[in-house]
Amino acid sequence: MDTDDKLELFKAPPTEEILTESDLRSAIEREIPLKHYIGFEISGFLHLGSGIVTMSKVADLQKAGVDCSVFLADFHAWINNKLGGDLATIQKVAGGYYKEGFQKCLEVMGGDPNKIKFVLGSDLYEEHKSEFLKVMIDVSKNVNLARVKRSITIMGRKLGEEINFAMLLYPPMQVADIFIQNLNVIHAGMDQRKAHVIARDVATKLKIHPLIYKKTLKGKTFEEKYKPIAIHTHLLAGLGKPPKWPIPKAKLQEVLSEMKMSKSQPNTCVFIHDTPEQIKYKMMQAFCPPKEIKFNPVLDWAKHVIFKAGRELEIKRAKKYGGNVHFYTYKDLEKVYSQGKLHPMDLKAGVADELIELLEPIRKHFKKPRIRKMKEELEKLTATR
Repeated sequence: MDTDDKLELFKAPPTEEILTESDLRSAIEREIPLKHYIGFEISGFLHLGSGIVTMSKVADLQKAGVDCSVFLADFHAWINNKLGGDLATIQKVAGGYYKEGFQKCLEVMGGDPNKIKFVLGSDLYEEHKSEFLKVMIDVSKNVNLARVKRSITIMGRKLGEEINFAMLLYPPMQVADIFIQNLNVIHAGMDQRKAHVIARDVATKLKIHPLIYKKTLKGKTFEEKYKPIAIHTHLLAGLGKPPKWPIPKAKLQEVLSEMKMSKSQPNTCVFIHDTPEQIKYKMMQAFCPPKEIKFNPVLDWAKHVIFKAGRELEIKRAKKYGGNVHFYTYKDLEKVYSQGKLHPMDLKAGVADELIELLEPIRKHFKKPRIRKMKEELEKLTATR
């Protein structure tokens, strides 16, 4: 596989941004081993966005020869009081339900679950002990307080001066995670962009564990610090209606970010092990305006889940409504829908059927007694929060 082939895999949907493509090309051409990670807080059930869309990108990166890993951020979840802020519970869910879920999602999306590494945050910190603290302090010395505040969660930003101090530790920890593991491909949704930009900005200033490229010229070895490459992927839309419709053009990107799929709104998202009945019910309630292609969650799912998985989309209709229609590409689907030649209810039913079939291997996996128990335990935990 040549450089351009690898770049195409990096750029393929759901990628929306690479910081920067020139840095990535340089790393590939220099034959720098590419080490990837994507980090997740441990909280509730995995949904299509966190499980399927993210693992579809990991599958792409595996095909490009990248060494991929999932960072199970137990300390970060602890900071944000996920699962009641109980660290032992968070760690149990991380090594059980989350690991099983990600592996199966990766397999469904065409990746190799046996070739992905899982790193528990607390294990990493125990392994490196004071070295991690040194990296975190080094990062913190190269970023100001205002920048850190802008990089914390939306909820944290809304708290203002009432924010607890642990939340301010989150961004420097997140950046330190990258350098202590010597990672040069950092992957997340667009909502994590601010932290990744910090990582790139401090990369050449660090004295502790920077990324180093070594080159030999005329018998002499030179060392050069370089920046990690950030891959930012699409945030899958939730199925709900925006608070204001139609969306002003200038506000579209902001609303797209705010309306991302969230486990806190279970009726507007599909979890990876939802039953066929749950999927059909949620999909048939979905916001799906006729002819609308700029903000349409159902089309969004068709593009980033169904077609990304290499599937086709068959819409079953009665003959009096035009009969069955088959779509082989998202572009064709979008064109027909924008022309009003496909009814929203027919689109929703077709996408629901494809999702049910796509997720069948995951549902079967979570019916196994040992795996089912993990799901049931997490269900009890989230029900009491």
